[in-house]
Amino acid sequence: MKKMGRTHRPFFRVCVMDQRSPRDGRVIEEVGYYDPMCPETDARVTLKSDRIDHWLSVGAQPSEGVATFIKKYGTNGSHLEKQEAARERLGKRKQYTPAPEAPKPAKKKEEPAAEAPAAEAPAAEESASE
Repeated sequence: MKKMGRTHRPFFRVCVMDQRSPRDGRVIEEVGYYDPMCPETDARVTLKSDRIDHWLSVGAQPSEGVATFIKKYGTNGSHLEKQEAARERLGKRKQYTPAPEAPKPAKKKEEPAAEAPAAEAPAAEESASE
């Protein structure tokens, strides 16, 4: 795992590396990531299972932590259903954003008495002119 992120906010990339390279050194291929700050435990790891299977078939040896991730979230992992459920819960969390409620303006009641005399005034003028 290659450590990324910033201070107090770790983030790891699961990488295929030469054994002799340093932890954060040159990588051959990135095959997933691990975000320990994710609120859903089973949604913290994302792996490219087909690429991991390829590298394991040609002799790559995972570190202890990555081996655990592969066992849980790999091709035939034991936590795949839990991972899907956790990702679904995270997706719903992002969709739910309640709209701020603005105060509704009070509707003014129209006064029919004020309009009625104005409408009668032209009629009164016409009868007075005749």
